Amino acid sequence: MGLDMYLYKRTYVKNWKHDNPEDKVEITVKRGGEKHPTIDTDKVTYIQEEVGYWRKANQIHKWFVDNVQNGVDECQESWVDESKLKELLQICHIIRNEAKLVEGDVANGYTIGKDMEKIPILEKGKVMKGISAAIELLPTESGFFFGGTDYDEYYMQDIENTIKILEEEMKKIDKPVQGCIAEYYYRSSW
Repeated sequence: MGLDMYLYKRTYVKNWKHDNPEDKVEITVKRGGEKHPTIDTDKVTYIQEEVGYWRKANQIHKWFVDNVQNGVDECQESWVDESKLKELLQICHIIRNEAKLVEGDVANGYTIGKDMEKIPILEKGKVMKGISAAIELLPTESGFFFGGTDYDEYYMQDIENTIKILEEEMKKIDKPVQGCIAEYYYRSSW
């Protein structure tokens, strides 16, 4: 259980009769080395890839909700403009360049005290220093099984993961293939 987040890319690959042979896309779907029995590849119009996955990266989820889903968080699938992906990548670079990890105590869950108060379980780890950009541009968000809300090594791992995902996609966005239009979609589940 918890917050799972997905970035999908759908690429339009329909072959039209009037297309030049060099512009046609060949699609093969096999199972066990044999042609898939229930998929007619002549009817395939889109290929969907999962190009990004996050788990409990609540700051990234909050950004998508606020900037792509108009503040509505109902685990719906939402179209993401490429410019928004570039914006998120730029924000992640700013945070990575500003913040530094230093030794400190990292919260790893909590226990319940005598008076039913939450008592954090602390362990040695790394915490972030220089977090003003993180708080302003990509703040954490609490939620049911959304993960931690501290600015620590786990937050920075999410930033690094996001940079890796988005930089890989930017290479593809900057070199589009004629006739193969790609669109991005974000969806979460919790």
